[in-house]
Amino acid sequence: MEKKFKKEINSLHEIFHFIGEFVKINKIDDSMTFTIDLVIEELFTNMVKYNVESINDISISLNKSDNNLKLVITDFDVEPFDITKTEDINTGQSLEHRKIGGLGIQLVKRMVDKIYYEYRNRRSKITLIKELGS
Repeated sequence: MEKKFKKEINSLHEIFHFIGEFVKINKIDDSMTFTIDLVIEELFTNMVKYNVESINDISISLNKSDNNLKLVITDFDVEPFDITKTEDINTGQSLEHRKIGGLGIQLVKRMVDKIYYEYRNRRSKITLIKELGS
């Protein structure tokens, strides 16, 4: 399933509905919904907040094959931002000595099994793979 959403925070309700329909149609365990929602929310919200130069819709694609769930989120006409190259935050360090931001992306990285990033023709595409188990 694939759908485009307006690049605004208010789209999250529609996105969660889209995810819910996908989970239902594909008979994915409801416990996986939280993970999908959180990962998509974090990435979508970052695209809305930080890619303000573009007003293009953001595309979200969800596919299930075998025991894998593939999530693809694409932002158009933007500068590159490769989340696979972000450094982990030292959460043991005091708040005063940490940089602001980055915890959401770190959480996404821990919640999925694989992440791929592709940037071409001002299109930023993040592909996430989550194993569903047996």
